[in-house]
Amino acid sequence: MQDNIGYWLIVASRDHVFAGIQEGFTQASHGRRNPLEKMNVGDWIAYYSPKRIYGDTKPYQKFVAIAKVTGEKVFQVKLSDTFKPYRREVQYLHEVHEIDIKPLLPQLDFIKNKSRWGLFLRNGFRSVSRDDFLLICSEMRG
Repeated sequence: MQDNIGYWLIVASRDHVFAGIQEGFTQASHGRRNPLEKMNVGDWIAYYSPKRIYGDTKPYQKFVAIAKVTGEKVFQVKLSDTFKPYRREVQYLHEVHEIDIKPLLPQLDFIKNKSRWGLFLRNGFRSVSRDDFLLICSEMRG
């Protein structure tokens, strides 16, 4: 992994991440275009799922997937008359395991306030350092 590569964190429920895995796309911030335009081909994404199923009240709090951006362009799909999310093609790594975020919190530099870490992730889309990404990736491949 080279230094000019971007590293991103997308926050989404596990069921939404797995819909992307099945079809080879990523979507961020409820289908907004802007986050996807910040990415470049070759960038890496770690996915964190606060919930197992969208709308569920029970916490899940795990890193669930890793992907590499492969699509040159952002594209839009029509899922209904009122929901037309933007997406980007990615390739998911298949040899990763879901891991709990809590044991990694002391080591993750992008989380500044370790006692209120969940608030930082509410944004849904963040740039992370290469070191933080490699830590997450290493633990998921472990």
